[in-house]
Amino acid sequence: MSHPATPPRSLAEALRARDDTSLAVLLRARPDLITPVPTDLTQLATRAGTRASVLRALERLDRFALQTAEALAVAGDPAPYPELLRLMAGDDGDPAVTAALPAALGALRDQALVWGDDERLRLVRTAREVLAPSPQHPSPTGLGPTVREATSGMSPGRIQEILTTAGLPSTHDPVSAVDALTKLFGHRRKMAKLLAAAPAESREVLGRLVWGPPYGQVTPEPAAHLRWLLDRGLLLPTAPGTVVLPREVALHLREGRAHRAPEPVPPAVEPAATHRPQVVDATAAGQAYTALATVEELLKDWDEGGPSVLRAGGLSVRDLKRTAVALDVPEPIAAFWVELAYGAGLLASDGEADERYAATPAYDEWLDRPPAERWAQLAEAWLTATRTPGLVGGRDAKDRALSALGPGLDRSAAPEVRHRVLTLLAGLPEGTAPGADSVLARLRWERPLRGPQQQGDDLRTRLARWTLSEAEMLGVTGRGALSAHGRALLGAPAPAKAAEPPAAGPGDKLPVHHHRPVPAREPLSPPEQAVATATAGRLLAPLLPEPLDHVLLQADLTAVAPGPLRRPLAEALGVLADIESKGGATVYRFTPASVRRALDAGRTAADLHAFLTTHSRTPVPQPLAYLIDDVARRHGHLRVGAASAYVRCDDDTILGEIMADKRAAALRLRRLAPTVLATQADPATLLEGLRAMGYAPAAESAEGDVLITRAHAHRTPPRTAPEPVPDGPPAPDPTLLAAAIRAIRAGDLAATTPRKPTGTTVQGGELPRTTAAETLATMQAAVLTGDTLWIGYVNAEGTASQRVIAPIRVEGGFVTAYDHTADEVRTYPLHRVTGVAELAED
Repeated sequence: MSHPATPPRSLAEALRARDDTSLAVLLRARPDLITPVPTDLTQLATRAGTRASVLRALERLDRFALQTAEALAVAGDPAPYPELLRLMAGDDGDPAVTAALPAALGALRDQALVWGDDERLRLVRTAREVLAPSPQHPSPTGLGPTVREATSGMSPGRIQEILTTAGLPSTHDPVSAVDALTKLFGHRRKMAKLLAAAPAESREVLGRLVWGPPYGQVTPEPAAHLRWLLDRGLLLPTAPGTVVLPREVALHLREGRAHRAPEPVPPAVEPAATHRPQVVDATAAGQAYTALATVEELLKDWDEGGPSVLRAGGLSVRDLKRTAVALDVPEPIAAFWVELAYGAGLLASDGEADERYAATPAYDEWLDRPPAERWAQLAEAWLTATRTPGLVGGRDAKDRALSALGPGLDRSAAPEVRHRVLTLLAGLPEGTAPGADSVLARLRWERPLRGPQQQGDDLRTRLARWTLSEAEMLGVTGRGALSAHGRALLGAPAPAKAAEPPAAGPGDKLPVHHHRPVPAREPLSPPEQAVATATAGRLLAPLLPEPLDHVLLQADLTAVAPGPLRRPLAEALGVLADIESKGGATVYRFTPASVRRALDAGRTAADLHAFLTTHSRTPVPQPLAYLIDDVARRHGHLRVGAASAYVRCDDDTILGEIMADKRAAALRLRRLAPTVLATQADPATLLEGLRAMGYAPAAESAEGDVLITRAHAHRTPPRTAPEPVPDGPPAPDPTLLAAAIRAIRAGDLAATTPRKPTGTTVQGGELPRTTAAETLATMQAAVLTGDTLWIGYVNAEGTASQRVIAPIRVEGGFVTAYDHTADEVRTYPLHRVTGVAELAED
């Protein structure tokens, strides 16, 4: 960046001296500055100095850049670079700080938080107000006010007394007295001599205050060692009973440092374990397949309509517990899977009067896609979502409970934190799992806390912890290390191959990998993310297990699926048998109730025998064949219809048994004929009651045909996945940046170009005012002479602007001109031109 020959007098002038590349860096780092696009550089500078924008920019600084800004806030205004260097590196000149300071200062300049050349560095006024020390808002440096600030309300006589006690000659006015005291405290040799004469208790007091907070309490009659400090101005009173350590004294005691521990270098992400990349990828692929199975199981459980929607939105605590039991996971993990399905657009509320959650039509489309593509859709939804499942069960700012699928779970920082955590993992050699604490320490350096929050309890730290655990559950990482398909999901390049780790003994230390700090990478744009997601799916596909088309039947009425089953087989077997256990192999158990369920779905005994024979690698055990035949023989022997309900059977002895059974008393049956019983209960209640008694009734239609019962898949109307809540204005793309810079430059040209006097005084920011006749005459003359004009223009929406134009043609109430603001030829109605002025020749 080139600097002007004369130092800039304002931030606007400093911005005016920048080239387009430098302005693009500023607008990319602080996108709020072009929402909307400023009319000129003066407005851009004004916006860059607003409190909201400055606070947002400060929050995005790394720790060393923020420490540099804090040091400038306690330096002189303006401050030369050597003064800033002394504050950061101390009197001994820390080489690491000295080497890193130019880059940190450059970052502050790039973001327009600091302007001016190295001889006159200025922190923008709002940033100085935020970071400078005050009794209400202590400085992060721990420094207090200067001698001049601390003595502003002190009587001139008292100042002279302090001067005399400190061994300085008296002066004629308090200003020179304060200057003399300030020079004394800033003189290393004289201050050392003064402090050498201090009592030990006095030096101990200074030691307690030197690194902050600089304020202390004293009694109306202070002890001798405190009186010694007060008499020499080493402690200055700020209020009754309160004293402060002046900034100049503290800096002397600190050997010139503004910070106790400058951190010019980011902490390294240390490895905690090293695995072979193939092991990491295989482990992550297994987790990815489990993730798919879990989401399918969740939505299958809600296939006929899920839990009700709370009045305030979301899932009730009871329903979340039921879901956790169904998935056999803890409740926080169940909340993650529910939110993941919702974020991927597979789950939503149905919008009915009795509102319930159910799968969306997109879920059926998702099921038909290959497993790797289904995983890629889930992973992309997780990576870019602002909804944060880890908050479920907590309380919001109004002390309301936060529920799964409910409002209040969006955190705009979540996508950026997830992306950054995975990027740090991507910077390690393949197969290397980092220590969680080192990842968190690195994130805290990149975005240090500026509030009273405790480390480990702030939102970004919790988001990072959740990211590490969620990435493992989803299969983005395996054994804590980033997988190859996880790396592709980020769009990160593959690292150099790491050497095969040696076998480590129980007491051996893990090798430390020395690698370059991982630079922060911007999240991918939607088109780039789509390409990265597809690539991740292609890398994962060969690692996923192939679905099987067979099971192993056992004599104890169970079937073992040694791996994932093909979907038709899994669905058919899920109707015929109950899942007993899951894991590497799934165990299904056949029971009379499960066999009857298959018969109710329209399958015959012959169909079931053929199905098992076709899909079993072992012979069908005799007990299972007998079970199917026995249930089929009794199935439908009883028929239930609507009377309110009736039951009929050709064998009247069976009806007699039912009438004699005490368990049938609740059904209140009565015999209408030798083969027919009737009840006031509805058919469904009668079916359930008879089945509970051990019978196998079948429902029949009004025509006497057996009704086949199939699960009713309840679907919501088409729904879109929830949109992420943006973390402020989005980063501008190159096209928008170029257009915004061009418009700002042109607007600045219109606002700053010298103009000939028009006879009326125009204040800064006002539009020129001329009569319609004067405007027309000036326009026509400019067409003939080729002159450039400055005009005021109000568009159809009533927005006023200044423009510099070169008129080409004036006719029909319109002027056609080359507009320097838009950098193109445009036509303007003359009645919307408020006034015109010729540009000065110089």
